[in-house]
Amino acid sequence: MLVLFETAAGYAIFKVLNEKKLQEVDSLWKEFETPEKANKIVKLKHFEKFQDTTEALAASTALVEGKLSKNLKKILKKIVAKDAHEQLAVADAKLGGVIKDKLNLSCIHSPMVTELMRGIRSQIEGLITGLPSREMAAMCLGLAHSLSRYKLKFSPDKVDTMIIQAISLLDDLDKELNNYIMRCREWYGWHFPELGKIITDNLTYCKCVRKVGDRSNFATSDVSDILPEEIEEEVKAAAEISMGTEVSEEDINNIIHLCDQVIEISEYRTQLYDYLKNRMMAIAPNLTVMVGELVGARLIAHAGSLLNLAKHPASTVQLLGAEKALFRALKTKRDTPKFGLIYHASLVGQTNTKNKGKISRMLAAKTALTIRYDALGEDTSAEMGAENRLKVETRMRLLEERGIRRISGTGKALARTDKYQNKSEVKVFDPSGDSTLPAASKKRKIQEVDEQDTGIAVKAKKFKAEMKEETAVEDNEPVKKKKKKKDKEKQAEEEVLSEESPIIENAEKKKKKKKKTKDEDEV
Repeated sequence: MLVLFETAAGYAIFKVLNEKKLQEVDSLWKEFETPEKANKIVKLKHFEKFQDTTEALAASTALVEGKLSKNLKKILKKIVAKDAHEQLAVADAKLGGVIKDKLNLSCIHSPMVTELMRGIRSQIEGLITGLPSREMAAMCLGLAHSLSRYKLKFSPDKVDTMIIQAISLLDDLDKELNNYIMRCREWYGWHFPELGKIITDNLTYCKCVRKVGDRSNFATSDVSDILPEEIEEEVKAAAEISMGTEVSEEDINNIIHLCDQVIEISEYRTQLYDYLKNRMMAIAPNLTVMVGELVGARLIAHAGSLLNLAKHPASTVQLLGAEKALFRALKTKRDTPKFGLIYHASLVGQTNTKNKGKISRMLAAKTALTIRYDALGEDTSAEMGAENRLKVETRMRLLEERGIRRISGTGKALARTDKYQNKSEVKVFDPSGDSTLPAASKKRKIQEVDEQDTGIAVKAKKFKAEMKEETAVEDNEPVKKKKKKKDKEKQAEEEVLSEESPIIENAEKKKKKKKKTKDEDEV
């Protein structure tokens, strides 16, 4: 069996002399206590020294990535190909797979091999002849420095800093642009206030002011490359009857200079946004597909790096950016927030307010998977992100269509919309609906009559019992009060009658006198 051993000075290939002792893995370290014992187990067959540090760095980076370097490939073809029937012990299983595929050599990696490598490393100075210990230490130190510098330069953790800086700068540019544009509108508004209402777009407003300057120049200047024809005519008409104040040329020059600044910053912002989009697609393509480049970059910036974000669970990803609201809710014992930065994702914005919490929870779970895939996976495609986004979209559609679903045996079938067919039916008038009398015959059966009579008798008994109870209650009450009331009523009636009786008698007397006078006249 052959052993491939990598050092800072070069590649070493050893021949195993006694393979039986390798079977005892636990006691293998005893065989490497001294250089003499180690030489009885393994023997150096070939040593290929590195020419300089750059070659050592290239070889070590290839080994770290599990790739086969050109130099190592040549050595294996020369030395190992002669003993192709023997196995090659390798420290890295991934490298062994690559050697097996490209050179068709049988490689072995096991706990026994790791113990053997450990023993060789402990006695490397005695096993490799012609290499001083001072030179070996210097080469180890140089390779360590260059390797750490290389990792720092091309580490995916450090590339995240570009995204963090870009998204922070983008937010700062937005704030500065808003301040500049507000100041520009207010400043030029003293001279031409009507222009701010006609042109709503900020960049178009600044371009128009920079090109024309004073409002009196609008009548002669051509702004067709900036504004449409209708708005251009409206601006020219408003410039003629404007209520703004007159300003000097120096003021106009300063306003134009401010407009130049706004246009330059807005152009740089678009360029920075494109850079951020490309960077995000290169580093975290699946995260970008799920939540977009801006939300993804803000999540990475909030966590500190992509690797730190990958360590967070889905519940933390959901609430990133809403820490103050979360702790306030926990302190006051109120409802906790349902989303943080992830609220600005397009999928959460598309849903109803009722389903925003459910969709944000599911989106956070799928986003956490894509973050881990981007941070720790080797594949750079965005297929996983697209699949997870499709799942979230289907879930969102199901939640929105829940009201249209019909109740079925499974509870999952959608409401079927059958094709409408017009059925023309001739309806005939039903004369039975005109009669308001009951349709049953007037003759009753004897049993029905008996049942009704018994029902009436029972009702009468109940009524009598209730009347007796009421009379018993009335008898218990004091009787004197009732008598006094009756006496008062009788006295009042007698007084009324006594007053009315003389009036009636006088009226009768008058009638009799009138009759007498009539009779006398006739005679």
